[in-house]
Amino acid sequence: MKNCERLANLGLAGLTLAPLVVKVDPNLNVILTACLTVYVGCYRSVKPTPPSETMSNEHAMRFPFVGSAMLLSLFLLFKFLSKDLVNAVLTCYFFVLGIIALSATLLPAIRRYLPNHWNDDPITWKFPYFRWAYGLTGLEITLPYTRHVIGASVGDIIQVLSSSDFAYHLRYGRHWEQNGILLLSYKGGQNNVSMQRVFAFPCAVLMATALEIEFTRSQIIAAIPGTFFCAWYASQKHWLANNILGLAFCIQGIEMLSLGSFNTGAILLAGLFVYDIFWVFFTPVMVSVAKSFDAPIKLLFPTADSARPFSMLGLGDIVIPGIFVALALRFDVSRGKKNQYFTSAFLGYATGLIVTIVVMNWFQAAQPALLYIVPAVIGFLAAHCIWNGDVKPLLEFDESKAASSSKDEDDAKSSKKVE
Repeated sequence: MKNCERLANLGLAGLTLAPLVVKVDPNLNVILTACLTVYVGCYRSVKPTPPSETMSNEHAMRFPFVGSAMLLSLFLLFKFLSKDLVNAVLTCYFFVLGIIALSATLLPAIRRYLPNHWNDDPITWKFPYFRWAYGLTGLEITLPYTRHVIGASVGDIIQVLSSSDFAYHLRYGRHWEQNGILLLSYKGGQNNVSMQRVFAFPCAVLMATALEIEFTRSQIIAAIPGTFFCAWYASQKHWLANNILGLAFCIQGIEMLSLGSFNTGAILLAGLFVYDIFWVFFTPVMVSVAKSFDAPIKLLFPTADSARPFSMLGLGDIVIPGIFVALALRFDVSRGKKNQYFTSAFLGYATGLIVTIVVMNWFQAAQPALLYIVPAVIGFLAAHCIWNGDVKPLLEFDESKAASSSKDEDDAKSSKKVE
């Protein structure tokens, strides 16, 4: 870990705990906490090998619609069910999720003090369970005569394929029907031709399988403080516990999620730009859910105003731009550049967040943060890229291709060693 990363981690920890002992301006706290979280998450996202799984353009296009459906579902749950009941169920969910996120966040700091075999040797647990498998079973009847198959006779097909010796199966029709499915089985030579009618019937089979969970001893050690901390959160719901879990979710989200390319990132940010504006300005849904949802999906910053004891910042306003900024950092690393486009994207995020705070205080109303952050992040990065003449390499950058080429290189090296 570099010195700047250590300072960012220490600064984030100090800023999180500071309101307990001193009065911290909530606006300044929001800006510094969000920026430090993005910075820490971005540097943790840089791995020795490119990510094997990245977001596709189709997933990026669907993301705002999926998010809208989830947001509206939560709004309806809070409207028609008891708020305490919904929050109790969500607390159980976030209790488990919090242990996983917090232990993963603490793991790099803990594993350096543990033996190597605790970090490397996996332990596998298998949990058996049963499930129903649905499919078709069939009865094959060989037909002694020939007929036309998809407009061509069997003789015509044989004449075309008789020059080579291979198996060819032609299925007649896309779906099984009551009168069966016609199959032509051919294997070199006219004497090996047979035609079959398969009568298919739906069936259900109860199958036994096993769910495998793989972990290391170091992950168990990291999960111990995470479990005690989540128990404290579930019992007290203190704003500090909420913020620490929220920061863990943000760091893990930025570290683990990969957009793959800047094209996908632009599609995702543009879609969520519209999503944020619609649900904040045109409906009461977003603000209502944020106030009713008693779970670490937002950061809480204490204020001196008794009427409004906390300022809030949604985790999405950190994670969504953060994964785009992290992509810029990995792009710099792949080209051997030192924080070239990461700096411009990070400055764009900070600028957009500052504008959000200024506008919010000016109008004394909730603001969709992505309305200001998205244009700033994309605008700063685009301006810097155009100025340097790196538009083409930036648009062509694709981490999924880099991952496949890296895998091919590893396979080639291993084959050379074998030889």
